[in-house]
Amino acid sequence: MTRTAPARASTDPSASPAPRPPRSVGTVLVTGAASGLGRAVASAVAAVGGRPLLVDRVDSRDAVGPELAAAPTAVVDLADTRAAEQAVAELAARAGTLDAVVTAAGTDRCGRISEVPGPEWDRVVEVNLLGTAAVIRAALPRLRESRGRVVTVASTLGLRALSDASAYCASKFGVIGLSRALAAELAGEVGFTTLIPGGMDTAFFDDRTEQYRPGPDAQLNDPREVADAVLYALTRSPGCEVREMVICPATEPSWP
Repeated sequence: MTRTAPARASTDPSASPAPRPPRSVGTVLVTGAASGLGRAVASAVAAVGGRPLLVDRVDSRDAVGPELAAAPTAVVDLADTRAAEQAVAELAARAGTLDAVVTAAGTDRCGRISEVPGPEWDRVVEVNLLGTAAVIRAALPRLRESRGRVVTVASTLGLRALSDASAYCASKFGVIGLSRALAAELAGEVGFTTLIPGGMDTAFFDDRTEQYRPGPDAQLNDPREVADAVLYALTRSPGCEVREMVICPATEPSWP
């Protein structure tokens, strides 16, 4: 009778190990969840069985579709950083757990620095940079418990500066620096990904004067495409991290 030798682990150094399964998306707090990329991310989280927690300066439940109508929500202006910290901490406590944070909230005020009123210029930095830091700070205790992840949302204008966009560029350059510093500071505890999107087809440009709006031939990404990239980052296996991602239209003029 012929006996079959027991299977042995391969000793071939070139053999690839079996891929580790992706992690589930879990409970994800999303800022700017009432519209644009934030709404797309929250919907994508719900679609794969995750639990989105919605944060916006307006009640997200008035703006989102039925898949998000029952999601826990916090209404807060991220420019008020102490209020933002409290709202995020309370929302995470209500949820009982937190696996990830996506900081998609953002604002802009175009114009030359000498022409933009100081409070309006300041607000861009307060929401985009200081608000991002406040949200992360408040979420850290829960994220450490879950060994969770953060996706910060910068911009291609965090890599390249343009005239009449000093507040936005300053804030998004700052988000990239903040994210890189926290990735080093929290390595092995909380994962960090910096998302660097180009122009998206959202309401972000609606309040701008005509000279600062994308032209009729502008090619803007669907925010749902960008949300798919966020899900990819959130679901990498433990020990594997996507540090930075540039997601932009093929004809993006502001990168590199």
